[in-house]
Amino acid sequence: MGWKAAQKLIPKWKILRGDNVMIIRGKDKGETGLIKRVIRSQNRVIVEGKNLVKKHIKQGQGHEGGIFSVEAPLHVSNVQVLNPVTGRPCKIGYRYLEDGAKVRVSRGQEASGSIIPRPEILSQRRKLRPTILGPKDTPMDVVLEKTYDAKAGLGMPDL
Repeated sequence: MGWKAAQKLIPKWKILRGDNVMIIRGKDKGETGLIKRVIRSQNRVIVEGKNLVKKHIKQGQGHEGGIFSVEAPLHVSNVQVLNPVTGRPCKIGYRYLEDGAKVRVSRGQEASGSIIPRPEILSQRRKLRPTILGPKDTPMDVVLEKTYDAKAGLGMPDL
């Protein structure tokens, strides 16, 4: 990626992983699918089962070679989120509800203005947090030990 492309990265993404989108340009124009992955560094998304290309993979240790169909990334400008009410592609805007919650709403010429729910898949972590202490983790009793007290003068340097 050149330096000019890096300047034009989208600062605030409105399309999220798990969104139901329609492809509006390219060889799969008019087809719908779920967003499998978002590549923010390239302004691209991968739609599940769409934009398939043939990939030639050389045989190596532990895997077979051959020709495989792989999902290629699409530029984010070539997809639009589907309106949950009308089922047509729409733009996305943000509004605040009376209780202060920020929600995504559909906007555009034929948009209903309905709320677009946040995908459920985003509530799950992709990488699980480690539950077992590793060799470099600090034990909990050392973390909770009080080593500084301003009133008693504990932990103060001798000047």
